[in-house]
Amino acid sequence: YRYHKLNPMRDYCRRQVHLLFSALLVTSTSSLDTTCPNTATTMPQYRSVKRVMLKPYKHWVGDGFNVYPVFADLAFKDDLSPLLMFDYAEPKEFGSKLGQPRGVGQHPHRGFETVTIAFQGEVEHRDNKGNKGVIGPGDVQWMTAGRGIVHEEYHSPKFTKEGGTFEMCQLWVNLPKKDKMTKPRYQAILNEQIPSVPLPLGAPEEEQLGQVRLIAGDFADTKGRAKTYSPVNMWDVILPNAGAEVEIPYPSDHNCIVFVRRGGVEIMSGEEGKGKTSKLGPQDVALMHLDGSDSIKVRVERPDTSILIMGGEPLNEPIAAQGPFVMNTFDEIRKAMGDYRAGKF
Repeated sequence: YRYHKLNPMRDYCRRQVHLLFSALLVTSTSSLDTTCPNTATTMPQYRSVKRVMLKPYKHWVGDGFNVYPVFADLAFKDDLSPLLMFDYAEPKEFGSKLGQPRGVGQHPHRGFETVTIAFQGEVEHRDNKGNKGVIGPGDVQWMTAGRGIVHEEYHSPKFTKEGGTFEMCQLWVNLPKKDKMTKPRYQAILNEQIPSVPLPLGAPEEEQLGQVRLIAGDFADTKGRAKTYSPVNMWDVILPNAGAEVEIPYPSDHNCIVFVRRGGVEIMSGEEGKGKTSKLGPQDVALMHLDGSDSIKVRVERPDTSILIMGGEPLNEPIAAQGPFVMNTFDEIRKAMGDYRAGKF
């Protein structure tokens, strides 16, 4: 038996050698080399949960969006970087209405991006840069505020007139310091433009356990539709089969948040998923440890479960946030307020 002096597994290997000599009376040292464990072939290690945040209380944003502030007290904290804030409006029935649509009137932003996903109903966007559009079920609106924008968001005229079920979410994504004063940009991403990847990867249709709609980020060899200023992941994951255990590859150096839109999951951690487990129900969220693991494993608790997996590469930059502005210092926040009042947006 031979080993390299810098091999950290040498003590383990020595014990195995002694046991084999005693039990098998093996005299050939060459056959014993195979008893040393190879760290490259260890069992899968799944990312663990750092904190579970249960469904918070709802509040109204304007008169059109009754939302859960999902990130609660972690909003605008480094733990979530590059994400900042997340609001989710669960399915709600709105009656038909004559007159003005429901929503939020003109307001400014600087220093970050807003991402709106429409699951049911329609949202109309307008801004002072000439961008406007309506997104419907499955569509995404990705707006870069950059150096400054003034916009408004309402139920669409059609939805206002007809009424129906409304469900949406909005995520705020931070911009790196070097890009905070970039030119504003608007991306309208339609449902049919968003690529979908099966789970498990490469599985034939009859063996698939779910689908990942890739709004942003890379998944296997597929790239999400949205253009981002730093690596950001936004994955809309559909898991139809209760009892299924699904492994989802995820970048090991990215922050990760798992949000349950509907249904329920149990997150399985540790080697082969045999570590601590955490159950999540509708509107619960799990902040995952940044522990070097490159996979997430979930057990689907209810049929037709839908989760959002979000995160990205941490920016590791100071966060100064006040109202509709997110910069790196509060001097920059005061400058943003002054520029807005002076009509420079």
